[in-house]
Amino acid sequence: MQALVYNGARDVIVTEVPDARIERPTDVLIRVTSTNICGSDLHMYEGRTTMEPGRVLGHENLGEVIEIGSAVDRVRVGDMVCMPFNISCGHCKNCEAGLTAFCLTLNPGTAGAAYGYAGMGPYEGGQAEFLRVPYGDFNCLRLPRDAREKENDYVMLSDIFPTGWHCTELAGMRPGESVVVYGAGPVGLMAAYSAMLRGASKVMVVDRHPDRLRLAEQIGAIPIDDTKGSPVEQVLDLTAGEGADRGCECVGYQAHDAQGREQPAMTLNNLIRCVRPTGGIGVVGLFTPEDPGEIPFDMGTFWNKGQKMGTGQANVKAYNRQLRNLIHTGRAKPSFVISHELPLAQAPEGYEHFDARDEGWTKVVLHPDGHR
Repeated sequence: MQALVYNGARDVIVTEVPDARIERPTDVLIRVTSTNICGSDLHMYEGRTTMEPGRVLGHENLGEVIEIGSAVDRVRVGDMVCMPFNISCGHCKNCEAGLTAFCLTLNPGTAGAAYGYAGMGPYEGGQAEFLRVPYGDFNCLRLPRDAREKENDYVMLSDIFPTGWHCTELAGMRPGESVVVYGAGPVGLMAAYSAMLRGASKVMVVDRHPDRLRLAEQIGAIPIDDTKGSPVEQVLDLTAGEGADRGCECVGYQAHDAQGREQPAMTLNNLIRCVRPTGGIGVVGLFTPEDPGEIPFDMGTFWNKGQKMGTGQANVKAYNRQLRNLIHTGRAKPSFVISHELPLAQAPEGYEHFDARDEGWTKVVLHPDGHR
Protein backbone atom coordinates (compact mmCIF):
# COMPACT_ATOMS: atom_id res chain seq x y z
CA MET A 1 0.00 0.00 0.00
CA GLN A 2 1.01 3.64 -0.37
CA ALA A 3 1.80 5.48 2.88
CA LEU A 4 3.55 8.58 4.18
CA VAL A 5 6.80 7.47 5.83
CA TYR A 6 8.96 9.48 8.22
CA ASN A 7 12.64 9.37 7.21
CA GLY A 8 14.02 12.06 9.51
CA ALA A 9 13.77 15.75 10.29
CA ARG A 10 11.62 17.47 7.65
CA ASP A 11 11.97 14.42 5.43
CA VAL A 12 8.78 12.50 4.68
CA ILE A 13 7.96 10.54 1.56
CA VAL A 14 4.99 8.71 0.09
CA THR A 15 6.15 5.22 -0.76
CA GLU A 16 5.07 1.59 -0.83
CA VAL A 17 5.00 -0.28 2.49
CA PRO A 18 3.56 -3.66 3.51
CA ASP A 19 -0.24 -3.66 3.58
CA ALA A 20 -1.94 -3.15 6.92
CA ARG A 21 -3.77 -6.38 7.83
CA ILE A 22 -5.80 -8.15 10.48
CA GLU A 23 -3.34 -9.44 13.12
CA ARG A 24 -5.64 -10.39 16.01
CA PRO A 25 -9.27 -11.55 16.20
CA THR A 26 -10.29 -8.20 17.74
CA ASP A 27 -8.81 -6.14 14.87
CA VAL A 28 -10.68 -4.16 12.23
CA LEU A 29 -9.17 -3.17 8.87
CA ILE A 30 -10.05 0.25 7.45
CA ARG A 31 -9.73 1.71 3.96
CA VAL A 32 -8.70 5.24 4.90
CA THR A 33 -10.72 7.93 3.15
CA SER A 34 -9.70 10.98 5.24
CA THR A 35 -6.69 11.56 7.49
CA ASN A 36 -5.49 14.89 8.84
CA ILE A 37 -2.09 16.46 9.34
CA CYS A 38 -2.02 17.51 13.00
CA GLY A 39 0.08 20.11 14.75
CA SER A 40 1.41 17.26 16.90
CA ASP A 41 2.71 15.61 13.72
CA LEU A 42 4.91 18.66 13.22
CA HIS A 43 6.87 17.93 16.41
CA MET A 44 7.88 14.63 14.82
CA TYR A 45 8.31 16.13 11.36
CA GLU A 46 10.73 18.69 12.78
CA GLY A 47 12.84 15.92 14.35
CA ARG A 48 12.12 16.94 17.94
CA THR A 49 10.92 13.54 19.12
CA THR A 50 12.14 9.95 19.26
CA MET A 51 10.12 8.98 16.18
CA GLU A 52 11.90 6.14 14.37
CA PRO A 53 12.65 6.46 10.65
CA GLY A 54 10.49 4.16 8.56
CA ARG A 55 7.31 4.70 10.61
CA VAL A 56 4.00 5.67 9.00
CA LEU A 57 2.55 8.90 10.43
CA GLY A 58 -1.07 9.87 10.95
CA HIS A 59 -3.31 9.68 14.03
CA GLU A 60 -6.47 11.52 12.82
CA ASN A 61 -8.22 8.86 10.76
CA LEU A 62 -11.59 8.04 9.21
CA GLY A 63 -12.56 5.37 6.72
CA GLU A 64 -14.60 2.39 5.60
CA VAL A 65 -14.43 -1.00 7.26
CA ILE A 66 -13.29 -3.59 4.71
CA GLU A 67 -12.46 -6.55 6.97
CA ILE A 68 -13.11 -7.60 10.56
CA GLY A 69 -11.47 -10.11 12.89
CA SER A 70 -13.32 -13.21 14.04
CA ALA A 71 -13.99 -11.72 17.51
CA VAL A 72 -15.50 -8.46 16.25
CA ASP A 73 -19.28 -8.46 16.66
CA ARG A 74 -20.47 -4.83 16.58
CA VAL A 75 -18.61 -3.25 13.69
CA ARG A 76 -19.56 -4.48 10.22
CA VAL A 77 -17.89 -4.45 6.82
CA GLY A 78 -19.10 -1.35 5.00
CA ASP A 79 -19.46 0.80 8.13
CA MET A 80 -17.97 4.28 7.96
CA VAL A 81 -16.03 4.84 11.18
CA CYS A 82 -13.83 7.43 12.84
CA MET A 83 -11.10 6.37 15.26
CA PRO A 84 -9.90 8.27 18.33
CA PHE A 85 -6.21 9.07 17.98
CA ASN A 86 -5.66 7.23 21.28
CA ILE A 87 -5.82 3.45 20.97
CA SER A 88 -7.32 1.82 24.05
CA CYS A 89 -8.16 -1.68 25.20
CA GLY A 90 -11.44 -0.86 26.97
CA HIS A 91 -10.83 -3.11 29.97
CA CYS A 92 -7.87 -1.79 32.01
CA LYS A 93 -8.32 0.36 35.12
CA ASN A 94 -7.98 3.63 33.25
CA CYS A 95 -10.14 2.64 30.29
CA GLU A 96 -12.93 1.47 32.59
CA ALA A 97 -12.76 4.88 34.28
CA GLY A 98 -13.14 6.60 30.90
CA LEU A 99 -9.48 7.68 30.79
CA THR A 100 -8.82 6.11 27.40
CA ALA A 101 -5.90 8.43 26.61
CA PHE A 102 -4.02 6.65 29.39
CA CYS A 103 -4.64 2.99 28.53
CA LEU A 104 -2.35 0.77 30.60
CA THR A 105 -2.10 -2.27 28.35
CA LEU A 106 -1.44 -1.27 24.74
CA ASN A 107 1.90 0.46 25.31
CA PRO A 108 3.55 -1.41 28.21
CA GLY A 109 5.51 0.81 30.54
CA THR A 110 3.66 3.94 29.44
CA ALA A 111 0.09 5.11 29.95
CA GLY A 112 -1.31 5.77 26.48
CA ALA A 113 -1.05 4.50 22.90
CA ALA A 114 -1.69 6.14 19.53
CA TYR A 115 -1.41 5.62 15.79
CA GLY A 116 1.83 6.73 14.15
CA TYR A 117 3.15 8.65 17.13
CA ALA A 118 6.53 8.81 18.87
CA GLY A 119 6.68 6.96 22.17
CA MET A 120 3.08 5.74 21.97
CA GLY A 121 3.53 2.19 20.81
CA PRO A 122 4.34 0.31 17.60
CA TYR A 123 1.07 1.13 15.84
CA GLU A 124 1.40 2.48 12.31
CA GLY A 125 -0.44 5.63 11.33
CA GLY A 126 -3.30 6.24 8.96
CA GLN A 127 -1.69 8.56 6.43
CA ALA A 128 -1.89 5.51 4.22
CA GLU A 129 -4.36 3.59 2.11
CA PHE A 130 -5.23 1.12 4.90
CA LEU A 131 -5.14 1.09 8.70
CA ARG A 132 -5.26 -1.69 11.27
CA VAL A 133 -7.47 -0.77 14.25
CA PRO A 134 -6.84 -2.84 17.41
CA TYR A 135 -9.88 -3.64 19.57
CA GLY A 136 -12.06 -2.47 16.73
CA ASP A 137 -15.39 -2.81 18.53
CA PHE A 138 -14.17 -0.41 21.20
CA ASN A 139 -12.12 2.01 19.10
CA CYS A 140 -14.34 2.48 16.04
CA LEU A 141 -17.01 5.15 16.28
CA ARG A 142 -19.69 4.25 13.75
CA LEU A 143 -20.97 7.20 11.74
CA PRO A 144 -24.50 8.00 10.52
CA ARG A 145 -25.69 7.66 6.95
CA ASP A 146 -24.56 11.22 6.17
CA ALA A 147 -20.93 10.18 6.78
CA ARG A 148 -19.83 10.83 3.20
CA GLU A 149 -21.70 14.13 2.98
CA LYS A 150 -20.17 15.44 6.23
CA GLU A 151 -16.87 13.54 6.15
CA ASN A 152 -14.77 16.67 6.62
CA ASP A 153 -16.67 17.38 9.83
CA TYR A 154 -16.65 13.83 11.16
CA VAL A 155 -12.90 13.36 10.66
CA MET A 156 -12.37 16.14 13.21
CA LEU A 157 -13.78 13.71 15.82
CA SER A 158 -10.52 11.77 15.68
CA ASP A 159 -8.64 14.42 17.65
CA ILE A 160 -8.98 18.19 17.40
CA PHE A 161 -12.70 18.66 18.10
CA PRO A 162 -12.68 16.42 21.21
CA THR A 163 -9.31 17.88 22.24
CA GLY A 164 -10.63 21.44 22.03
CA TRP A 165 -13.71 20.40 24.01
CA HIS A 166 -11.48 18.60 26.53
CA CYS A 167 -9.48 21.78 27.08
CA THR A 168 -12.60 23.69 28.13
CA GLU A 169 -13.51 20.75 30.38
CA LEU A 170 -10.04 20.74 31.98
CA ALA A 171 -10.42 24.48 32.61
CA GLY A 172 -13.73 23.85 34.39
CA MET A 173 -15.72 26.08 32.06
CA ARG A 174 -19.40 26.69 32.81
CA PRO A 175 -22.06 28.51 30.75
CA GLY A 176 -21.90 32.28 31.03
CA GLU A 177 -18.18 32.42 31.79
CA SER A 178 -15.47 34.21 29.83
CA VAL A 179 -12.70 32.18 28.22
CA VAL A 180 -9.30 33.10 26.81
CA VAL A 181 -7.61 30.69 24.39
CA TYR A 182 -3.90 30.93 23.64
CA GLY A 183 -3.25 29.66 20.12
CA ALA A 184 -5.44 29.91 17.03
CA GLY A 185 -4.16 26.76 15.39
CA PRO A 186 -6.68 23.99 14.71
CA VAL A 187 -6.90 22.86 18.36
CA GLY A 188 -7.10 26.41 19.68
CA LEU A 189 -9.88 27.20 17.22
CA MET A 190 -11.69 24.06 18.34
CA ALA A 191 -11.32 25.11 21.98
CA ALA A 192 -12.79 28.51 21.13
CA TYR A 193 -15.57 26.85 19.10
CA SER A 194 -16.29 24.43 21.95
CA ALA A 195 -16.50 27.30 24.41
CA MET A 196 -19.01 29.01 22.14
CA LEU A 197 -21.07 25.82 21.86
CA ARG A 198 -20.97 25.43 25.65
CA GLY A 199 -22.39 28.91 26.25
CA ALA A 200 -19.40 31.10 27.05
CA SER A 201 -20.29 34.75 27.50
CA LYS A 202 -17.07 35.92 25.85
CA VAL A 203 -14.29 34.05 24.05
CA MET A 204 -10.93 35.69 23.37
CA VAL A 205 -8.27 34.08 21.15
CA VAL A 206 -4.60 35.09 21.30
CA ASP A 207 -2.36 34.56 18.27
CA ARG A 208 -0.40 36.56 15.71
CA HIS A 209 -1.33 34.92 12.41
CA PRO A 210 -3.92 37.13 10.67
CA ASP A 211 -5.57 34.27 8.76
CA ARG A 212 -6.11 32.27 11.94
CA LEU A 213 -7.35 35.27 13.89
CA ARG A 214 -9.87 35.91 11.11
CA LEU A 215 -11.21 32.39 11.57
CA ALA A 216 -11.56 33.01 15.29
CA GLU A 217 -13.51 36.16 14.57
CA GLN A 218 -15.76 34.31 12.12
CA ILE A 219 -17.03 32.01 14.89
CA GLY A 220 -17.77 34.93 17.19
CA ALA A 221 -14.55 35.06 19.22
CA ILE A 222 -12.58 38.24 19.93
CA PRO A 223 -9.19 38.09 18.18
CA ILE A 224 -6.17 39.32 20.16
CA ASP A 225 -3.00 39.97 18.17
CA ASP A 226 -0.08 39.67 20.58
CA THR A 227 2.20 41.65 18.26
CA LYS A 228 0.09 44.74 19.02
CA GLY A 229 0.74 44.80 22.74
CA SER A 230 0.77 42.57 25.79
CA PRO A 231 -1.91 39.87 25.40
CA VAL A 232 -2.29 39.85 29.18
CA GLU A 233 -3.12 43.56 29.23
CA GLN A 234 -5.50 43.13 26.29
CA VAL A 235 -7.39 40.36 28.12
CA LEU A 236 -7.52 42.41 31.31
CA ASP A 237 -8.87 45.39 29.36
CA LEU A 238 -11.60 43.20 27.85
CA THR A 239 -12.60 41.86 31.28
CA ALA A 240 -12.67 45.14 33.24
CA GLY A 241 -9.38 44.27 34.92
CA GLU A 242 -10.64 41.06 36.48
CA GLY A 243 -9.24 38.51 34.04
CA ALA A 244 -10.93 35.68 32.19
CA ASP A 245 -12.84 33.07 34.16
CA ARG A 246 -11.13 30.24 32.28
CA GLY A 247 -8.02 29.84 30.15
CA CYS A 248 -7.05 27.31 27.48
CA GLU A 249 -3.43 26.57 26.55
CA CYS A 250 -3.38 25.25 22.97
CA VAL A 251 0.19 26.06 21.91
CA GLY A 252 2.59 23.94 23.95
CA TYR A 253 6.31 24.15 24.41
CA GLN A 254 7.01 25.57 20.95
CA ALA A 255 5.46 28.93 21.81
CA HIS A 256 7.33 31.90 20.35
CA ASP A 257 7.42 35.51 21.41
CA ALA A 258 6.71 38.41 19.04
CA GLN A 259 10.40 38.47 18.04
CA GLY A 260 10.27 34.82 16.97
CA ARG A 261 12.24 33.40 19.88
CA GLU A 262 11.04 30.12 21.37
CA GLN A 263 9.69 30.63 24.88
CA PRO A 264 8.36 27.28 26.21
CA ALA A 265 6.84 28.75 29.39
CA MET A 266 5.37 31.89 27.85
CA THR A 267 1.76 30.86 27.29
CA LEU A 268 1.43 29.07 30.63
CA ASN A 269 2.69 32.05 32.58
CA ASN A 270 0.62 34.50 30.54
CA LEU A 271 -2.48 32.46 31.35
CA ILE A 272 -1.69 32.58 35.06
CA ARG A 273 -1.51 36.37 34.77
CA CYS A 274 -4.69 36.89 32.74
CA VAL A 275 -7.03 34.32 34.33
CA ARG A 276 -8.84 35.67 37.39
CA PRO A 277 -8.13 34.53 40.96
CA THR A 278 -9.69 31.07 41.59
CA GLY A 279 -10.15 30.62 37.84
CA GLY A 280 -9.26 27.46 35.90
CA ILE A 281 -6.72 26.67 33.20
CA GLY A 282 -6.80 23.73 30.77
CA VAL A 283 -3.59 22.65 29.03
CA VAL A 284 -3.72 20.50 25.89
CA GLY A 285 -0.74 22.05 24.11
CA LEU A 286 2.09 19.51 23.99
CA PHE A 287 4.77 19.51 26.68
CA THR A 288 7.24 16.63 26.91
CA PRO A 289 9.78 15.60 29.60
CA GLU A 290 12.64 15.56 27.08
CA ASP A 291 11.97 18.69 24.99
CA PRO A 292 12.05 21.26 26.52
CA GLY A 293 12.13 19.41 29.85
CA GLU A 294 11.80 21.65 32.90
CA ILE A 295 10.41 25.15 32.37
CA PRO A 296 10.24 28.22 34.66
CA PHE A 297 6.65 28.08 35.91
CA ASP A 298 5.25 31.01 37.94
CA MET A 299 4.11 28.85 40.84
CA GLY A 300 4.01 31.81 43.20
CA THR A 301 1.38 33.73 41.26
CA PHE A 302 -0.51 30.54 40.46
CA TRP A 303 -0.65 29.62 44.15
CA ASN A 304 -1.40 33.14 45.31
CA LYS A 305 -4.37 33.40 42.92
CA GLY A 306 -5.78 30.04 44.01
CA GLN A 307 -6.08 28.85 40.42
CA LYS A 308 -6.64 25.29 39.22
CA MET A 309 -5.04 23.57 36.23
CA GLY A 310 -5.89 20.42 34.32
CA THR A 311 -3.54 18.88 31.77
CA GLY A 312 -3.10 15.95 29.42
CA GLN A 313 -4.26 14.38 26.19
CA ALA A 314 -7.97 14.16 25.50
CA ASN A 315 -9.85 10.99 26.32
CA VAL A 316 -11.52 11.16 22.93
CA LYS A 317 -14.09 8.46 23.63
CA ALA A 318 -15.47 10.56 26.50
CA TYR A 319 -16.69 13.10 23.96
CA ASN A 320 -16.74 11.77 20.39
CA ARG A 321 -20.22 10.20 20.43
CA GLN A 322 -21.90 13.37 21.70
CA LEU A 323 -19.89 15.58 19.33
CA ARG A 324 -20.79 13.25 16.45
CA ASN A 325 -24.44 13.88 17.27
CA LEU A 326 -23.91 17.65 17.22
CA ILE A 327 -22.46 17.31 13.72
CA HIS A 328 -25.24 14.99 12.56
CA THR A 329 -27.98 17.39 13.67
CA GLY A 330 -26.24 20.43 12.19
CA ARG A 331 -25.42 22.05 15.53
CA ALA A 332 -21.65 21.83 14.91
CA LYS A 333 -19.55 22.18 11.77
CA PRO A 334 -15.89 21.88 12.80
CA SER A 335 -14.71 21.63 9.19
CA PHE A 336 -14.51 25.44 9.12
CA VAL A 337 -10.84 25.04 10.09
CA ILE A 338 -9.94 23.14 6.89
CA SER A 339 -7.86 25.14 4.44
CA HIS A 340 -6.64 22.39 2.10
CA GLU A 341 -7.68 18.93 0.91
CA LEU A 342 -4.93 16.96 -0.80
CA PRO A 343 -4.38 13.48 -2.23
CA LEU A 344 -1.93 11.35 -0.30
CA ALA A 345 0.73 11.90 -2.97
CA GLN A 346 0.87 15.59 -2.04
CA ALA A 347 1.27 14.96 1.70
CA PRO A 348 4.95 16.09 1.79
CA GLU A 349 3.90 19.42 0.28
CA GLY A 350 1.15 19.71 2.89
CA TYR A 351 3.64 19.10 5.70
CA GLU A 352 6.06 21.68 4.34
CA HIS A 353 3.47 24.47 4.10
CA PHE A 354 1.75 23.62 7.39
CA ASP A 355 5.09 23.49 9.22
CA ALA A 356 6.05 26.91 7.82
CA ARG A 357 2.69 28.35 9.01
CA ASP A 358 2.28 29.73 5.50
CA GLU A 359 -0.58 32.16 5.05
CA GLY A 360 -3.84 30.31 4.54
CA TRP A 361 -2.56 26.87 5.65
CA THR A 362 -4.70 26.16 8.71
CA LYS A 363 -5.73 22.50 8.57
CA VAL A 364 -4.82 19.91 5.94
CA VAL A 365 -6.95 16.85 5.16
CA LEU A 366 -5.47 14.03 3.08
CA HIS A 367 -7.62 11.66 1.05
CA PRO A 368 -5.69 8.41 0.37
CA ASP A 369 -8.60 7.01 -1.65
CA GLY A 370 -8.36 9.94 -4.07
CA HIS A 371 -11.78 11.53 -3.44
CA ARG A 372 -12.13 15.25 -2.64
